[in-house]
Amino acid sequence: MPDRVILFIDYQNVYKAARATFHEEETSPNANGGINPLLLGQWFVESGSFPRALAEVRVYRGQPHPSRDPRSHGAFSRQRQAWIADPRVTLVSRGLRYPRGWPDRCGPGERPQEKGIDVALAIDYVRLAIEDRYDVGILMSTDTDLTPALEVVHEMRSDGGPRVEVASWYRPGKRKRRLTLPEGNIWCHWLDKSCYDVVRDSMDYGSQP
Repeated sequence: MPDRVILFIDYQNVYKAARATFHEEETSPNANGGINPLLLGQWFVESGSFPRALAEVRVYRGQPHPSRDPRSHGAFSRQRQAWIADPRVTLVSRGLRYPRGWPDRCGPGERPQEKGIDVALAIDYVRLAIEDRYDVGILMSTDTDLTPALEVVHEMRSDGGPRVEVASWYRPGKRKRRLTLPEGNIWCHWLDKSCYDVVRDSMDYGSQP
């Protein structure tokens, strides 16, 4: 029987890392770096050498406010609808935190920030492991705040718990970044340009009416 896989995506972290790895980040159009979560989940189960089945893809990201940033909120809503058209994709979102005076009277360089996304992801990674919802939990992020969640689930392995794996973008000549554990090796899926070209989503959701 194939192992049940849940892919956990820290979307903004994955998006920024893709732009830094495969694009000229400062001048690249906003759509560059976007990915199709379902295609990415399918990549993991179809490209591996072990029998695995994609149970779910869980995407964690901040949600723009409809009145404070209507254009970004519209793009978010259109992207959300595209993602959840497949029932295997779940979007977990939290409202963005906006700097005082946004957008015209805030300090130079101040931007909306995600709030509570890493906590929500960490809790779900552990909770779904305890509930026996997955046999393999793949976490795609380089945010070290998520390391404690990996540690908790990794410790469950000796009692028959799920397997912990991580994933990160990779390009020759670029510095490798991945999540690790102080004790115990965990498998990292290094995703190169060939993978990115398959799973990327080049749609500019912000330009649609």
